[in-house]
This record gives sequence, C-alpha cells and structure tokens, in this order.
Amino acid sequence: MARKAKETDDLPKAKINKTTLKNAMRIFEYTGKHRWKLYVGLVFLLLTSATALGFPKLMGMLVDTADPKKIVALTANEIGLFLLVVLVLQSVFSFFRVYLFVNYTENTLANLRQSVYSHLIKLPMSYFAQNRVGDLNSRMSSDLIQIQDTLTTTIAEFLRQFVIILGGIGFLAYTSPHLTVLMLSIVPVVAVAAVFFGRFIRKTSRKVQEKIAESNTIIEETLQGIASVKAFANEFFENRRYRKSTEIIVENAILGGKYRGGFASFIIFCLFGAIVSVVWYGVVLATRGELSIGELMQFLLYSIFVGASIGGIAELYAQLQKAVGAVERVFEILEETPELIEINEQRLVENRIKGNVVFQDVAFTYPSRKEIQVLKGVNVVAEKGETIAIVGPSGSGKSTFVALLLRFYDPESGKILIDGKDARDFPLTDLRNNMAIVPQDVLLFGGSIKENIAYGKPSATIEEIAEAARKANAYDFIESFPEKFETLVGERGIKLSGGQRQRIAIARAVLKDPSILILDEATSSLDSESERVVQEALDKLMVGRTSFVIAHRLSTIRKADKIIVIDKGTVTESGSHDELMKIENGLYRSLSKMQTENF
Repeated sequence: MARKAKETDDLPKAKINKTTLKNAMRIFEYTGKHRWKLYVGLVFLLLTSATALGFPKLMGMLVDTADPKKIVALTANEIGLFLLVVLVLQSVFSFFRVYLFVNYTENTLANLRQSVYSHLIKLPMSYFAQNRVGDLNSRMSSDLIQIQDTLTTTIAEFLRQFVIILGGIGFLAYTSPHLTVLMLSIVPVVAVAAVFFGRFIRKTSRKVQEKIAESNTIIEETLQGIASVKAFANEFFENRRYRKSTEIIVENAILGGKYRGGFASFIIFCLFGAIVSVVWYGVVLATRGELSIGELMQFLLYSIFVGASIGGIAELYAQLQKAVGAVERVFEILEETPELIEINEQRLVENRIKGNVVFQDVAFTYPSRKEIQVLKGVNVVAEKGETIAIVGPSGSGKSTFVALLLRFYDPESGKILIDGKDARDFPLTDLRNNMAIVPQDVLLFGGSIKENIAYGKPSATIEEIAEAARKANAYDFIESFPEKFETLVGERGIKLSGGQRQRIAIARAVLKDPSILILDEATSSLDSESERVVQEALDKLMVGRTSFVIAHRLSTIRKADKIIVIDKGTVTESGSHDELMKIENGLYRSLSKMQTENF
C-alpha cells in the first residue's frame, strides 16, 4: 500500500456553507474554561496584523528622507526608531498569539479526544461490525490532527491574511489609486493562478511517489516470498511485473517534469512580468511627480504583502475545507447511540448473579445481514454450576449465541433470562462483570504479564495475580522468565506461545471470578501437550460456575452436563454425550464419529 507523504494530505474536503459551518462550530463546546485564551489570542492577532501593515508605510517614509525635495515630518533616525519599535511589538504580539492559540487548541483537543474515545468504547458491537477499525483510527488520528492544525495555525493565519489584504488594499488606494487599479487587475489573478497551478504540480508529484511506493511493495513481496518465487520458477513473472511498475513511474515522472517546466515558465513570465508592470507604471508616475520614490517603495511592499496573502489565503481555505470535513467525521461518532455503561469509575461486582440462564424462543438477525436469520427460536436452559457445550457446523450460530449472552446484541424476539430476570433489566456493566470469556484467539495487550492478568480485576494485588496464575497452570512458566510477572508480552502477546497466551487468558478469568464462564473454542488451536495443560486449568476454572463451552474437538466436552447441537440457527439435539450418541443419524453422532475416524 502506498505510503502517504503526510497523514492529512488525502483527507476529503467539505463544502463550506451555513450548515457545515454550524456543525463545525460545535467543536467550541469542548473549550471549557479556556475560551478566554481564544479571545485574547484574537486580540493579539489583530495587533500583529496592524503592526505588519505599519511596516511598509514606515519604510516608504524612511526612503523619502533621502530625497531633499521631499518634506518628511520625521527624521531618518526617528523613523528607524519607530521601525525598531514596530518590529519589537510585532515579535511580542506574535509570541503571545501563537502561545495562546496553541494553549487553547491543545486543551480543547484534549477534551474532544477524551470525549470521542469515551463515546467510542461505549458504542455497541453492531457499530464496530459495520465500521472498519482503520477508518475509526483515522478519525482519531488524521482527522484530529487536521483539526489541531486548523485551530492552532490555519484559522489564525486565514484571519491575519484577510486583515492584511483589506488593510493593504486600503493603504494602496490611499498611496496611489491609479497604480492600485493596475495592481489589482494583474497581481492577485496571477497569484491565485500560481497557487492552483502549484497545487496541481504537488498532486502530480504525489502520484509519482505513490507509484514508487507500489514498486517498492513489489520488491518487498518478492523478497518475503522468495522461496515461493523460486519454487514456482516465477522469476520471469516477477521481473516483468517490476519492469511494468518502473515504466509507469518513468511516464508519470516525465509528465510531472513537463508540468514543472510549464510552472517555472509561468512564474518567470507572468508573476515577475506582473511585478515589472507595476514597477514600470510606478516609475512613470514618479517621473511625473505624482508619486515619490518612498511612496513607490511603500506601494511595492504593500503589493507584495497583498499578493502573498491572496496566494496564501487560497491554500488556507482548502485547509479549512479539510478541517470542516474532519469535524463532521469526528462528530459522526459522537452522534451514535452508546450502550448504557458507566466508565467514569471502576464498577465492582455489587449484585452477584447465581448463574441460572434461560434462552427463551430467541431469534436474531445481524443488522448488517438482515436477509439471513442466524438464530431461530432457540431454547436452552442452564442451571447454576452446569457445563453446557454448544456444538455444530461452522456458521450454525454458536458464536452468535455467545454474543447474545454477553449482550453484545439483543434478541430481535424472545428473551434471555438470568436468574429468572430479563437480561436487558440488568445494568450492562453489572451483567458483564459477572461473566468472563476465554476465546480461541487470545488478545493480550502489549504490557507485562502482570498487567494482562490484572485486566480481569484491575485492583488485584500481586498475591491475587500469582494465585490466579497458579490455578491457570501458568505460574511455573511465568517464573521461568528472568523478569517473571514483569515480562513484556509484546504486541498482541507475540512473545508468548499459543498455550502460554491461553493460560494467561484463563488466569485473567480466574481473577475475575465470574458466575458465568464462556469458553469459545479455547483449545482448538493448540498442540496436544498444550491442550492437556490448558484443559486441566479450564476444568479447575469451571468448577462451581455456569459454563458455556463452544468446541470443535468433541472429545473435550464429553463430560458436559448438557450438549446443545445447533444447525442452521436452530437447536436440533440436546442431551448428554451418551444420550446424543444413541440418536440414529444424529448430527452430533455423525460429527463425533467423523473426528474419531480422522484421529
């Protein structure tokens, strides 16, 4: 994938109108007690612009002091002193403007980031099923960076350039109306054209960089898979693929060279031609006595200020369009309806449930796949302390059963009763605090082993963490590491083996001490030895808890109190292992025999 030159280069723009501006203004709701910094910063912004506009006037007066025929109210030394004062004031004003805008922006963005993140993690699973993680991450990074840049510099620069344009044109008109008409008919048009031409050049250059990145991807893929390339004798194919890529780079680079050459010609002829035209006409007016040399210099400086500001304001406007779009995308997250979850304080288990679970005629369809009903009239009863195994072919609805139990989703019809009470009547945090899951693919966070186990109970002591590790058959391998419980597991637990990660997840569940335990194919990806050790830990963990076990390896669930067979969203069989094996042409019996024969 082509690497972006800048993180915010490819952000889409939004049209700036009354509606989008109104939406963008919502960001100021997160200013809080820092609003005064924005107002004071705007005052310093105006002072910075005012002192900048005074500079050309004083420079013109300074030059006029060299003309003996020109009567000037102040001496060269006095004007020089005034210029020094203006420069000092502008430096001071600029410092406070930048400092206040940065201070205001960082505090506002911190509030916005925290609010968006807090809202994001409270959103239901249905939201994450329909939105890509990469897109959400982009909103939390690229979009917020764009907003940050806009609040810190773009808005201030846009206003400053706007003031300079208006003030500069006013001073130009006061200095020489005739020369102002000529300047405004040439310089701004050329400046704006140069901006758009330059933006087109940058876009072309970016395309070349993208093609180079694509060619580098080919090299990376080829070298990473060099064994496959040689095994299939595909050196010719890879060489031809890379040659085509480099040919495309050459074509785009040459085309970009033509555009850059045209841009250089445009700058030399048009922009400098415009400046020459203004200077020429100014000299003509000076020779007629309609303009002094100092006033001509003053006019030229104001012209440069106005031309540069007009050229700059076009780019700043494009940045504002990106910022408005970024604000809209960020606020789309905040407009989503969250789950009722308390995240401002750690909620301990206050109302411990017993673990009686009843699925009562439950039906469910995923919001993103409304044409397929995943569960149809499912009825399951689990008494406190029972082990219920859920088996069935892939896609039959086993994982959906677990998702409903955890209330990642709610049934579209039917009820799930916990201790005789509708699951929807429990506070969501309390309900999930009474449950723990050990999944097939364990996700460990990139901290230490201690931190990962403590995720089940953040307030746990090291003694409690160590005891949980013992019960999970994890203590011995943890103690074998030089840093023991402080050992870093790496990104997603990459430094640990599959069996070790699994036992860390079990220790996490042990520490949580749940009433309801969910084992989602917890041993299916392990080798025989790791499976034995992990299964021992799971057997100890399940004692006294209501356990739901999803398993592909049917040998691990023979001791389950009840086995539920789900096929195409319905419960087709239910009973103990021995009872189900007696059913002629039964799905469980068929699956069991198939695995036994394969083994």
